[in-house]
Amino acid sequence: MTAAAQSTADAIQRIDSHTVLFGVIGDPIRHSKSPIMMNRAFRETGVNGVYTAFHITADKLGDFIAGVRAMGIRGVNVTIPHKLDVMQYLDHIDESAAAIGAVNTIVNNDGVLTGYNTDGIGYVRSLKEEAEAQLVGKHIVVLGAGGAARGIVYALSKEAPASITIANRTEQRAIELAASMNGVTSVVGVGNDQLERACANADIIINTTSTGMFPHVDESPIDAAWLRPGAVASDIIYNPMKTKFLMDAERAGCRIHGGLGMFIYQGAYAFEYWTGQPAPAAAMRETVLEALQQ
Repeated sequence: MTAAAQSTADAIQRIDSHTVLFGVIGDPIRHSKSPIMMNRAFRETGVNGVYTAFHITADKLGDFIAGVRAMGIRGVNVTIPHKLDVMQYLDHIDESAAAIGAVNTIVNNDGVLTGYNTDGIGYVRSLKEEAEAQLVGKHIVVLGAGGAARGIVYALSKEAPASITIANRTEQRAIELAASMNGVTSVVGVGNDQLERACANADIIINTTSTGMFPHVDESPIDAAWLRPGAVASDIIYNPMKTKFLMDAERAGCRIHGGLGMFIYQGAYAFEYWTGQPAPAAAMRETVLEALQQ
């Protein structure tokens, strides 16, 4: 039996009147690997919990949150497109999530719901462990200005880089995001027409867009010829594990960093918020890798 199948079997076997419910919401959601990953984490740590995926459309979001309170659902992960809209239904927003303007994790303490954001800290942990241990003084370019970019830019700004340039097709969105983050480090927003020049001086280039995600695996957000050899090319996409952007960057002499670590660690931090226990990150990674290879 595979690790993923064993995890599911064990979860089913231990369901009883004390089992605690967790889940992830999004629209769409059936592609999510979070249930496989988090149920493995519960099995590894002996937590009597079950984690499932809920397909929640925008018009049902408020009803779902009411259900979280009524049913005592302990924890919820939030993905596209609900990370901003869900905030209005919560009782408290963690300081970092408020600064980012997005929530991806909800903790239910006896009906009091608190929103957190683990995307950015999960990403930075992965980047530092797998690609660039020292971010102080680095020149960083972030592609995209959506919800994922918000969390990542906020977390990066805490690492004292020399500069962060946010590039987006709609320049005004990049400028607005940069303005909301300024004060900790130099953050500027530009349009994609200035991207080639920004990449030329960048130490780290991060794709936070969905360009190149399965099934559109032949797409890349930029021309790898713009990248400086030796720079780090990073992509938050984990399916495929090596996107066209990363393959092209590697051929151009860059070091590359994929999105699997961010996915694992954002889930690990959520697990720790919910349970108070250290997350079994290695087992979580093993299970997701196995699922991606099937």
